[in-house]
Amino acid sequence: MKSNKPRTLQKNIEFFTAALSQCVVTAWQEDPAGVYCEVGRGIVERISEESVRIRNDNGTKSHYARDITMFQTEK
Repeated sequence: MKSNKPRTLQKNIEFFTAALSQCVVTAWQEDPAGVYCEVGRGIVERISEESVRIRNDNGTKSHYARDITMFQTEK
């Protein structure tokens, strides 16, 4: 039975798998109060050691620093 629990992506292979499967990834960052807020959602397009580029539904692309952003997928 598959779980719908969000899965956190940290390793390059996890981002690579998410990009290949074209699953939606959510980007979260802490606000000044220390609460995680969603800052982006979309398909992983590019991965580096420092950042991840995500393309959202309307086609805009955003870069998120890996050291301050938590990435999750539903799959």
